[in-house]
Amino acid sequence: MESNQYDVIIAGGGPAGTTAATLLAQYGHSVLLIERDEHPRFHIGESMLPMSEPVMKRLGIDWANGNLKKGGAEFIDEVSGRRTYFPFQGEYRTFQVERSVFDKRLFDNALAHGVIAHQQELVSSVQCTANEAQVKTDKGLYQGRYFIDATGRDALMGKTFKSINKINNLGKFALYKHYKLANSLESEALFAHGNIKVLLSDIGWIWCIPLTNGRLSVGLVVQKEVPESLKQDALFERYIQASLYMSELLQGAEVLSEVHIEADFSYRNTQRYGQRFACCGDAAGFLDPVFSSGFFFAVKTAEFVADQLHQGLMQGTEADPELQQVGDEFYQKGFKTMHRLIERFYCSNLVENLFFESDRQLKIKQEIVALLAGDLWKEENGFQQGLLSGRSRKN
Repeated sequence: MESNQYDVIIAGGGPAGTTAATLLAQYGHSVLLIERDEHPRFHIGESMLPMSEPVMKRLGIDWANGNLKKGGAEFIDEVSGRRTYFPFQGEYRTFQVERSVFDKRLFDNALAHGVIAHQQELVSSVQCTANEAQVKTDKGLYQGRYFIDATGRDALMGKTFKSINKINNLGKFALYKHYKLANSLESEALFAHGNIKVLLSDIGWIWCIPLTNGRLSVGLVVQKEVPESLKQDALFERYIQASLYMSELLQGAEVLSEVHIEADFSYRNTQRYGQRFACCGDAAGFLDPVFSSGFFFAVKTAEFVADQLHQGLMQGTEADPELQQVGDEFYQKGFKTMHRLIERFYCSNLVENLFFESDRQLKIKQEIVALLAGDLWKEENGFQQGLLSGRSRKN
């Protein structure tokens, strides 16, 4: 008979939850992972960052298997004809992944490490006291020494504490769909290099992410106001077809999905940890996807939380409300850096004056590449220091 008592109970079976679960199981702790849906499940956020690879190695995941290698990130202004390319040529590789498949791999990997997992079970409430974390679901009641909220944008603990603060001035909503491309010179070049393309638009920007088997993820992120009378499908098609590159690339393409929408996706949770609980991944905060940081922050925050929690469980200090403070300080620096970079993308001439001019300033280009790769915790990055101090506002 299955126990209802565990060292750690985790709500959410996405990348954050499965990463934390696997690492804690590797340390020898008993872990219950509760997921409201069932894998595989559709998810966007297909473009990865190189600094996720060290975490994948810790999990025992070879993410080269079945995924398209990502060469770098390309930013394009079709109106002016300007473009720039930031290559990822460092120690770590990165890939474009189909999230439904890859997220299931992470989930199955957690099971292989001894994690107990319940799917199609919804956590309804959590009570963390000095003595235990009690988790109630629609199917049972569980006790643990610690609770991890990895519920994504549902942000269970953040909504419980009313600690979700919306971040303004970034993208308002995203429209996206998947295609299967016809064979062409454009598609061959896209898949050969594996780059994410960010095409600037007068209302925001377009993402173009190549996947395996000739598939393509395309999204329109809207930052400015649009007429309410304009339907989602019409808005998406208008701006995709207005792009010469996209209209040529999609000639003869097969549509694989309808238009989906994600809205109000930039926020921070100001109560990310406390007595016997911590939040990781999107439950801790989420930023506009222009620099593809969502998956990276998911697995990195999970790593921070799991490593800190292991020490607490071994020392019997897991009830300490400040247990996660050190890891959270690292997280805050990374999150703030990426937030400032995205803010400059929307609210200044960052792309025009810096990105498109970066080939003339090799050191700055290297520093930008480091941030775009997810290397957010080096002290010697002058561009990052400028972002955090506000000195880069003139850009």
